[in-house]
Amino acid sequence: MSASVTRKLFIKTYGCQMNAYDSARMADVLAPLGYAPCEAADGADMVILNTCHIREKAAEKMFSELGRLKPLKVRKARDGGRMILAVAGCVAQAEGGEILARAPHVDIVLGPQTYHRLPELVAQVTRAAGAVLDTEFPAEAKFDALPETTQAPGVSAFLTIQEGCDKFCTFCVVPYTRGAEFSRPAADVIAEARRLVALGAREITLLGQNVNAYHGEAPDGGNWGLGALVRGLAPLEGLERIRYTTSHPLDVDDALVAAHAEVPQVMPFLHLPVQSGSDRVLAAMNRRHRADDYRATVARLRRARADLALSSDFIVGFPGESDEDFEATLALVREIGFAQAYSFKYSRRPGTPAASLPGQVPDAVKAERLAILQALLREQQHRFNDATVGRVLPVLFEKRGRHGGQLVGRSPYLQPVHASATPELIGRTVSVLIAAVESNSLAGTLVAEASS
Repeated sequence: MSASVTRKLFIKTYGCQMNAYDSARMADVLAPLGYAPCEAADGADMVILNTCHIREKAAEKMFSELGRLKPLKVRKARDGGRMILAVAGCVAQAEGGEILARAPHVDIVLGPQTYHRLPELVAQVTRAAGAVLDTEFPAEAKFDALPETTQAPGVSAFLTIQEGCDKFCTFCVVPYTRGAEFSRPAADVIAEARRLVALGAREITLLGQNVNAYHGEAPDGGNWGLGALVRGLAPLEGLERIRYTTSHPLDVDDALVAAHAEVPQVMPFLHLPVQSGSDRVLAAMNRRHRADDYRATVARLRRARADLALSSDFIVGFPGESDEDFEATLALVREIGFAQAYSFKYSRRPGTPAASLPGQVPDAVKAERLAILQALLREQQHRFNDATVGRVLPVLFEKRGRHGGQLVGRSPYLQPVHASATPELIGRTVSVLIAAVESNSLAGTLVAEASS
Protein backbone atom coordinates (compact mmCIF):
# COMPACT_ATOMS: atom_id res chain seq x y z
CA MET A 1 0.00 0.00 0.00
CA SER A 2 1.56 3.29 -1.09
CA ALA A 3 1.55 6.18 1.32
CA SER A 4 1.45 8.59 -1.66
CA VAL A 5 -2.17 7.67 -2.34
CA THR A 6 -4.68 9.36 -0.05
CA ARG A 7 -7.21 6.99 1.44
CA LYS A 8 -10.21 8.05 3.46
CA LEU A 9 -10.35 7.03 7.14
CA PHE A 10 -13.48 7.36 9.25
CA ILE A 11 -13.28 6.66 13.00
CA LYS A 12 -16.42 6.61 15.12
CA THR A 13 -15.56 7.02 18.79
CA TYR A 14 -17.78 5.85 21.62
CA GLY A 15 -17.46 6.56 25.32
CA CYS A 16 -14.68 8.05 27.35
CA GLN A 17 -11.97 10.62 26.74
CA MET A 18 -9.37 7.87 26.65
CA ASN A 19 -11.13 6.51 23.59
CA ALA A 20 -10.94 9.96 21.99
CA TYR A 21 -7.19 9.94 22.63
CA ASP A 22 -6.90 6.40 21.25
CA SER A 23 -8.80 7.36 18.10
CA ALA A 24 -6.42 10.25 17.47
CA ARG A 25 -3.43 7.94 17.88
CA MET A 26 -4.97 5.38 15.50
CA ALA A 27 -5.15 8.14 12.90
CA ASP A 28 -1.47 8.88 13.63
CA VAL A 29 -0.35 5.29 13.08
CA LEU A 30 -2.36 4.99 9.84
CA ALA A 31 -1.20 8.31 8.36
CA PRO A 32 2.03 6.82 6.93
CA LEU A 33 -0.13 4.37 4.96
CA GLY A 34 -1.84 7.28 3.24
CA TYR A 35 -5.01 7.37 5.36
CA ALA A 36 -6.47 10.82 6.04
CA PRO A 37 -9.50 11.43 8.29
CA CYS A 38 -12.89 12.06 6.68
CA GLU A 39 -16.27 13.06 8.07
CA ALA A 40 -18.48 10.09 7.10
CA ALA A 41 -18.33 6.33 6.63
CA ASP A 42 -19.92 6.41 3.19
CA GLY A 43 -17.11 6.13 0.64
CA ALA A 44 -14.38 5.64 3.24
CA ASP A 45 -11.56 3.19 2.53
CA MET A 46 -11.33 2.25 6.20
CA VAL A 47 -13.87 2.54 9.01
CA ILE A 48 -12.98 1.97 12.65
CA LEU A 49 -15.54 1.70 15.43
CA ASN A 50 -13.67 2.54 18.63
CA THR A 51 -15.99 1.02 21.22
CA CYS A 52 -16.64 1.49 24.93
CA HIS A 53 -18.04 -1.20 27.24
CA ILE A 54 -19.17 1.13 30.03
CA ARG A 55 -22.53 2.25 28.68
CA GLU A 56 -25.61 0.04 28.72
CA LYS A 57 -26.15 -2.25 25.71
CA ALA A 58 -22.78 -1.20 24.28
CA ALA A 59 -22.33 -4.44 22.33
CA GLU A 60 -25.80 -4.33 20.77
CA LYS A 61 -25.33 -0.71 19.71
CA MET A 62 -22.07 -1.71 18.07
CA PHE A 63 -23.72 -4.61 16.19
CA SER A 64 -26.47 -2.24 15.02
CA GLU A 65 -23.83 0.12 13.64
CA LEU A 66 -22.04 -2.78 11.95
CA GLY A 67 -25.33 -3.69 10.30
CA ARG A 68 -25.65 -0.14 8.94
CA LEU A 69 -22.10 -0.26 7.62
CA LYS A 70 -22.49 -3.54 5.70
CA PRO A 71 -24.35 -2.03 2.71
CA LEU A 72 -21.71 0.72 2.48
CA LYS A 73 -18.98 -1.90 2.37
CA VAL A 74 -20.87 -3.85 -0.32
CA ARG A 75 -21.39 -0.67 -2.39
CA LYS A 76 -17.71 0.20 -2.11
CA ALA A 77 -16.79 -3.26 -3.46
CA ARG A 78 -19.35 -2.97 -6.26
CA ASP A 79 -17.70 0.30 -7.31
CA GLY A 80 -14.33 -1.43 -7.53
CA GLY A 81 -12.93 -0.34 -4.16
CA ARG A 82 -12.59 -1.87 -0.72
CA MET A 83 -13.67 -0.74 2.70
CA ILE A 84 -11.63 -2.23 5.53
CA LEU A 85 -13.90 -2.44 8.57
CA ALA A 86 -12.32 -2.61 12.02
CA VAL A 87 -13.73 -2.80 15.55
CA ALA A 88 -11.43 -1.51 18.28
CA GLY A 89 -11.66 -0.70 21.97
CA CYS A 90 -13.13 -2.39 25.00
CA VAL A 91 -16.09 -4.15 23.36
CA ALA A 92 -13.65 -5.60 20.82
CA GLN A 93 -11.48 -6.84 23.70
CA ALA A 94 -14.42 -8.47 25.47
CA GLU A 95 -16.41 -9.75 22.50
CA GLY A 96 -13.79 -10.44 19.83
CA GLY A 97 -14.89 -13.92 18.80
CA GLU A 98 -18.57 -13.00 18.97
CA ILE A 99 -18.00 -10.02 16.68
CA LEU A 100 -16.42 -12.16 13.99
CA ALA A 101 -19.18 -14.76 14.33
CA ARG A 102 -22.09 -12.31 14.15
CA ALA A 103 -20.56 -9.82 11.71
CA PRO A 104 -18.32 -11.70 9.26
CA HIS A 105 -17.97 -8.55 7.13
CA VAL A 106 -15.64 -7.18 9.84
CA ASP A 107 -11.99 -7.39 8.76
CA ILE A 108 -10.10 -6.47 11.95
CA VAL A 109 -10.90 -6.79 15.65
CA LEU A 110 -8.33 -5.30 17.98
CA GLY A 111 -8.23 -4.45 21.66
CA PRO A 112 -7.20 -1.12 23.19
CA GLN A 113 -3.66 -2.33 23.85
CA THR A 114 -2.87 -3.30 20.26
CA TYR A 115 -3.85 -0.41 18.01
CA HIS A 116 -0.16 0.40 17.43
CA ARG A 117 -0.21 -2.77 15.29
CA LEU A 118 -2.82 -1.39 12.91
CA PRO A 119 -0.44 -0.98 9.93
CA GLU A 120 0.56 -4.64 10.22
CA LEU A 121 -3.07 -5.75 10.59
CA VAL A 122 -4.13 -3.68 7.57
CA ALA A 123 -1.34 -5.28 5.57
CA GLN A 124 -2.51 -8.73 6.63
CA VAL A 125 -6.11 -8.23 5.54
CA THR A 126 -4.98 -6.55 2.31
CA ARG A 127 -2.76 -9.48 1.36
CA ALA A 128 -5.13 -12.30 2.27
CA ALA A 129 -8.79 -13.10 2.77
CA GLY A 130 -10.18 -13.57 6.26
CA ALA A 131 -10.43 -11.48 9.38
CA VAL A 132 -7.70 -10.64 11.90
CA LEU A 133 -8.21 -10.75 15.67
CA ASP A 134 -5.65 -9.13 17.99
CA THR A 135 -6.65 -8.67 21.64
CA GLU A 136 -3.43 -9.15 23.58
CA PHE A 137 -2.21 -6.92 26.44
CA PRO A 138 1.25 -5.54 25.52
CA ALA A 139 0.79 -2.11 27.13
CA GLU A 140 4.45 -1.12 27.13
CA ALA A 141 4.94 -2.18 23.52
CA LYS A 142 2.01 -0.04 22.44
CA PHE A 143 3.35 3.22 23.85
CA ASP A 144 6.89 2.41 22.71
CA ALA A 145 5.67 1.80 19.15
CA LEU A 146 3.38 4.79 18.70
CA PRO A 147 4.68 7.55 16.41
CA GLU A 148 5.09 11.09 17.61
CA THR A 149 1.93 13.18 17.47
CA THR A 150 1.88 15.27 14.30
CA GLN A 151 -1.75 16.40 14.05
CA ALA A 152 -2.73 19.71 15.61
CA PRO A 153 -4.67 18.73 18.74
CA GLY A 154 -6.61 21.95 19.16
CA VAL A 155 -6.40 24.29 22.12
CA SER A 156 -7.33 21.52 24.57
CA ALA A 157 -5.64 18.12 24.18
CA PHE A 158 -5.85 14.70 25.82
CA LEU A 159 -2.75 12.78 26.89
CA THR A 160 -2.96 9.23 28.22
CA ILE A 161 -0.47 8.66 31.04
CA GLN A 162 -1.91 5.51 32.64
CA GLU A 163 -3.98 2.56 31.50
CA GLY A 164 -5.73 -0.35 33.16
CA CYS A 165 -6.99 -0.75 36.69
CA ASP A 166 -6.19 -3.02 39.63
CA LYS A 167 -9.19 -2.06 41.76
CA PHE A 168 -11.68 -4.66 40.41
CA CYS A 169 -14.91 -2.89 41.31
CA THR A 170 -17.57 -5.56 40.98
CA PHE A 171 -19.61 -3.61 38.40
CA CYS A 172 -16.72 -2.71 36.09
CA VAL A 173 -15.22 -4.42 33.03
CA VAL A 174 -12.13 -2.22 32.75
CA PRO A 175 -9.66 -4.63 34.45
CA TYR A 176 -10.75 -7.29 31.96
CA THR A 177 -10.70 -5.12 28.83
CA ARG A 178 -7.83 -2.71 29.56
CA GLY A 179 -5.72 -4.98 31.77
CA ALA A 180 -3.55 -4.25 34.80
CA GLU A 181 -2.39 -0.77 35.71
CA PHE A 182 0.47 0.53 33.62
CA SER A 183 2.03 3.99 33.90
CA ARG A 184 4.08 5.60 31.16
CA PRO A 185 7.56 6.90 32.06
CA ALA A 186 7.41 10.54 33.10
CA ALA A 187 9.98 11.61 30.51
CA ASP A 188 7.78 10.18 27.73
CA VAL A 189 4.72 12.00 29.06
CA ILE A 190 6.60 15.30 29.31
CA ALA A 191 7.99 14.87 25.80
CA GLU A 192 4.53 14.23 24.35
CA ALA A 193 3.11 17.18 26.28
CA ARG A 194 5.87 19.39 24.88
CA ARG A 195 4.96 18.30 21.34
CA LEU A 196 1.25 18.96 21.97
CA VAL A 197 2.01 22.46 23.23
CA ALA A 198 4.24 23.11 20.21
CA LEU A 199 1.27 22.11 18.02
CA GLY A 200 -1.00 24.62 19.73
CA ALA A 201 -2.38 22.98 22.87
CA ARG A 202 -2.74 25.33 25.84
CA GLU A 203 -4.62 22.91 28.09
CA ILE A 204 -3.78 19.23 28.59
CA THR A 205 -6.04 16.70 30.27
CA LEU A 206 -4.07 13.75 31.64
CA LEU A 207 -6.01 10.53 31.14
CA GLY A 208 -6.12 7.17 32.85
CA GLN A 209 -8.63 4.59 33.91
CA ASN A 210 -7.29 5.33 37.38
CA VAL A 211 -5.16 8.35 36.60
CA ASN A 212 -4.19 9.28 40.16
CA ALA A 213 -2.72 5.81 40.65
CA TYR A 214 0.00 6.97 38.24
CA HIS A 215 3.42 5.66 39.28
CA GLY A 216 5.65 6.24 36.27
CA GLU A 217 9.42 5.98 36.10
CA ALA A 218 10.97 9.33 37.04
CA PRO A 219 13.49 10.98 34.70
CA ASP A 220 16.26 10.54 37.28
CA GLY A 221 15.22 7.08 38.48
CA GLY A 222 12.65 6.04 41.06
CA ASN A 223 8.96 6.72 40.53
CA TRP A 224 6.76 9.77 40.28
CA GLY A 225 3.17 9.93 41.43
CA LEU A 226 0.64 12.19 39.74
CA GLY A 227 1.50 15.14 41.98
CA ALA A 228 5.16 14.98 40.93
CA LEU A 229 4.22 14.54 37.27
CA VAL A 230 2.02 17.64 37.39
CA ARG A 231 4.95 19.61 38.81
CA GLY A 232 7.15 18.23 36.02
CA LEU A 233 4.68 19.43 33.37
CA ALA A 234 3.97 22.87 34.86
CA PRO A 235 7.21 24.55 33.62
CA LEU A 236 6.42 23.80 29.94
CA GLU A 237 6.23 27.18 28.24
CA GLY A 238 2.79 27.72 26.74
CA LEU A 239 1.01 25.13 28.89
CA GLU A 240 -1.55 27.19 30.78
CA ARG A 241 -3.88 24.56 32.20
CA ILE A 242 -3.59 20.99 33.49
CA ARG A 243 -6.52 18.69 34.25
CA TYR A 244 -6.72 14.97 34.95
CA THR A 245 -9.39 12.28 34.91
CA THR A 246 -10.62 9.76 36.07
CA SER A 247 -9.60 9.47 39.72
CA HIS A 248 -10.20 7.03 42.54
CA PRO A 249 -10.69 8.39 46.08
CA LEU A 250 -8.16 5.92 47.50
CA ASP A 251 -5.33 7.39 45.42
CA VAL A 252 -5.62 11.05 46.40
CA ASP A 253 -2.31 11.31 48.25
CA ASP A 254 -0.73 14.25 50.05
CA ALA A 255 1.53 15.11 47.10
CA LEU A 256 -1.46 15.43 44.79
CA VAL A 257 -3.37 17.53 47.30
CA ALA A 258 -0.33 19.80 47.63
CA ALA A 259 -0.16 20.16 43.84
CA HIS A 260 -3.71 21.50 43.85
CA ALA A 261 -2.62 24.13 46.36
CA GLU A 262 0.73 25.05 44.85
CA VAL A 263 0.66 24.53 41.06
CA PRO A 264 -1.37 27.32 39.42
CA GLN A 265 -1.77 25.39 36.16
CA VAL A 266 -3.87 22.72 37.92
CA MET A 267 -7.47 23.71 37.41
CA PRO A 268 -9.81 23.89 40.45
CA PHE A 269 -12.14 21.25 39.04
CA LEU A 270 -11.89 17.55 39.86
CA HIS A 271 -13.86 14.52 38.73
CA LEU A 272 -13.80 12.18 41.74
CA PRO A 273 -16.27 9.28 41.42
CA VAL A 274 -17.90 8.03 44.62
CA GLN A 275 -20.67 5.81 43.09
CA SER A 276 -22.74 5.55 46.29
CA GLY A 277 -23.13 7.15 49.70
CA SER A 278 -23.91 3.84 51.42
CA ASP A 279 -21.07 1.95 53.09
CA ARG A 280 -22.94 -1.32 52.55
CA VAL A 281 -23.25 -0.70 48.82
CA LEU A 282 -19.68 0.56 48.54
CA ALA A 283 -18.48 -2.68 50.13
CA ALA A 284 -20.58 -4.73 47.68
CA MET A 285 -19.05 -2.69 44.86
CA ASN A 286 -15.54 -3.42 46.22
CA ARG A 287 -14.78 0.28 46.16
CA ARG A 288 -12.46 -0.11 49.20
CA HIS A 289 -13.49 3.20 50.72
CA ARG A 290 -16.35 4.29 52.95
CA ALA A 291 -18.56 7.32 52.51
CA ASP A 292 -16.72 9.07 55.35
CA ASP A 293 -13.39 8.37 53.64
CA TYR A 294 -14.71 10.21 50.61
CA ARG A 295 -15.88 13.10 52.77
CA ALA A 296 -12.45 13.32 54.40
CA THR A 297 -10.69 13.32 51.02
CA VAL A 298 -12.92 16.11 49.75
CA ALA A 299 -12.23 18.09 52.92
CA ARG A 300 -8.45 17.75 52.40
CA LEU A 301 -8.77 18.95 48.82
CA ARG A 302 -10.96 21.90 49.75
CA ARG A 303 -8.57 22.95 52.49
CA ALA A 304 -5.85 22.99 49.83
CA ARG A 305 -7.95 24.80 47.22
CA ALA A 306 -10.97 26.64 48.61
CA ASP A 307 -12.55 27.22 45.20
CA LEU A 308 -12.34 23.56 44.16
CA ALA A 309 -15.43 22.35 42.30
CA LEU A 310 -16.29 18.66 42.14
CA SER A 311 -17.81 16.28 39.65
CA SER A 312 -18.63 12.65 40.38
CA ASP A 313 -20.17 9.39 39.15
CA PHE A 314 -23.15 7.68 40.78
CA ILE A 315 -24.77 4.29 40.22
CA VAL A 316 -28.30 3.78 41.52
CA GLY A 317 -30.04 0.45 41.90
CA PHE A 318 -26.89 -1.60 42.51
CA PRO A 319 -27.86 -5.16 43.57
CA GLY A 320 -29.14 -5.11 47.13
CA GLU A 321 -29.50 -1.32 47.31
CA SER A 322 -32.28 -0.51 49.78
CA ASP A 323 -34.27 2.68 50.24
CA GLU A 324 -31.99 3.48 53.19
CA ASP A 325 -28.89 2.97 51.04
CA PHE A 326 -30.27 5.32 48.41
CA GLU A 327 -31.10 7.92 51.05
CA ALA A 328 -27.47 7.73 52.19
CA THR A 329 -26.40 8.64 48.66
CA LEU A 330 -28.76 11.61 48.62
CA ALA A 331 -27.41 12.72 52.01
CA LEU A 332 -23.82 12.61 50.74
CA VAL A 333 -24.74 14.61 47.64
CA ARG A 334 -26.46 17.27 49.75
CA GLU A 335 -23.46 17.50 52.06
CA ILE A 336 -20.69 17.59 49.46
CA GLY A 337 -22.31 19.62 46.67
CA PHE A 338 -21.33 18.97 43.06
CA ALA A 339 -20.83 21.37 40.18
CA GLN A 340 -21.79 18.56 37.81
CA ALA A 341 -22.12 14.78 37.93
CA TYR A 342 -22.88 11.68 35.90
CA SER A 343 -25.47 9.25 37.19
CA PHE A 344 -26.69 5.94 35.83
CA LYS A 345 -28.96 3.04 36.58
CA TYR A 346 -26.99 -0.09 37.36
CA SER A 347 -26.88 -2.45 34.40
CA ARG A 348 -25.31 -5.88 34.32
CA ARG A 349 -21.98 -6.31 32.55
CA PRO A 350 -21.34 -9.92 31.49
CA GLY A 351 -18.38 -11.40 33.30
CA THR A 352 -18.43 -8.95 36.22
CA PRO A 353 -19.11 -10.23 39.76
CA ALA A 354 -22.06 -7.88 40.29
CA ALA A 355 -23.94 -9.42 37.36
CA SER A 356 -24.65 -12.55 39.42
CA LEU A 357 -25.27 -10.88 42.79
CA PRO A 358 -28.62 -11.51 44.47
CA GLY A 359 -31.05 -8.68 45.09
CA GLN A 360 -31.17 -7.25 41.57
CA VAL A 361 -33.27 -4.08 41.83
CA PRO A 362 -36.36 -3.80 39.59
CA ASP A 363 -35.91 -1.40 36.70
CA ALA A 364 -38.88 0.73 37.76
CA VAL A 365 -37.28 1.29 41.16
CA LYS A 366 -33.95 2.15 39.55
CA ALA A 367 -35.65 4.62 37.22
CA GLU A 368 -37.45 6.33 40.09
CA ARG A 369 -34.28 6.63 42.16
CA LEU A 370 -32.31 7.93 39.19
CA ALA A 371 -34.91 10.63 38.54
CA ILE A 372 -34.75 11.77 42.19
CA LEU A 373 -30.94 11.82 42.21
CA GLN A 374 -30.65 13.62 38.89
CA ALA A 375 -33.12 16.28 40.01
CA LEU A 376 -30.93 16.97 43.04
CA LEU A 377 -27.74 17.01 40.96
CA ARG A 378 -29.30 19.37 38.40
CA GLU A 379 -30.36 21.70 41.20
CA GLN A 380 -26.78 21.77 42.50
CA GLN A 381 -25.36 22.36 39.03
CA HIS A 382 -27.79 25.22 38.41
CA ARG A 383 -26.89 26.74 41.76
CA PHE A 384 -23.18 26.50 40.98
CA ASN A 385 -23.63 28.06 37.54
CA ASP A 386 -25.90 30.80 38.88
CA ALA A 387 -23.20 31.77 41.39
CA THR A 388 -20.86 32.65 38.52
CA VAL A 389 -23.13 35.41 37.21
CA GLY A 390 -21.48 38.75 37.88
CA ARG A 391 -18.05 37.16 38.37
CA VAL A 392 -15.06 37.64 36.11
CA LEU A 393 -13.61 34.26 35.09
CA PRO A 394 -10.53 33.45 33.02
CA VAL A 395 -11.82 31.73 29.88
CA LEU A 396 -9.55 29.79 27.53
CA PHE A 397 -11.12 30.25 24.10
CA GLU A 398 -11.05 27.05 22.02
CA LYS A 399 -13.04 27.65 18.83
CA ARG A 400 -15.59 29.74 16.98
CA GLY A 401 -19.13 29.67 18.31
CA ARG A 402 -22.37 28.91 16.50
CA HIS A 403 -22.98 32.57 15.71
CA GLY A 404 -20.82 34.98 13.78
CA GLY A 405 -18.34 36.94 15.86
CA GLN A 406 -18.65 34.49 18.76
CA LEU A 407 -16.01 32.33 20.44
CA VAL A 408 -16.47 29.43 22.83
CA GLY A 409 -14.11 28.41 25.60
CA ARG A 410 -13.96 26.91 29.07
CA SER A 411 -13.86 28.38 32.53
CA PRO A 412 -11.47 26.90 35.12
CA TYR A 413 -14.46 24.82 36.26
CA LEU A 414 -14.89 23.26 32.79
CA GLN A 415 -18.05 25.26 32.08
CA PRO A 416 -18.54 26.18 28.41
CA VAL A 417 -18.56 29.97 28.02
CA HIS A 418 -19.39 31.96 24.90
CA ALA A 419 -18.73 35.62 24.21
CA SER A 420 -18.43 38.03 21.30
CA ALA A 421 -14.75 37.99 20.43
CA THR A 422 -12.41 37.97 17.44
CA PRO A 423 -10.74 34.77 16.16
CA GLU A 424 -7.23 35.85 17.16
CA LEU A 425 -8.25 35.20 20.77
CA ILE A 426 -8.54 31.45 20.09
CA GLY A 427 -5.89 29.79 22.22
CA ARG A 428 -5.70 32.69 24.66
CA THR A 429 -7.03 33.00 28.20
CA VAL A 430 -9.19 36.10 28.53
CA SER A 431 -11.05 37.67 31.46
CA VAL A 432 -14.78 37.35 30.85
CA LEU A 433 -17.62 38.84 32.88
CA ILE A 434 -20.32 36.18 33.19
CA ALA A 435 -23.65 37.78 32.32
CA ALA A 436 -26.12 34.88 32.15
CA VAL A 437 -26.62 31.15 32.51
CA GLU A 438 -28.05 29.48 29.41
CA SER A 439 -29.25 25.91 28.94
CA ASN A 440 -25.85 24.40 28.12
CA SER A 441 -23.37 27.22 28.63
CA LEU A 442 -22.56 30.54 30.25
CA ALA A 443 -22.84 33.80 28.32
CA GLY A 444 -20.23 36.45 28.96
CA THR A 445 -18.64 39.68 27.84
CA LEU A 446 -14.96 40.47 27.52
CA VAL A 447 -13.96 42.56 30.50
CA ALA A 448 -12.37 45.25 28.31
CA GLU A 449 -15.69 45.70 26.53
CA ALA A 450 -17.68 45.58 29.76
CA SER A 451 -15.64 48.41 31.25
CA SER A 452 -15.59 50.64 28.18
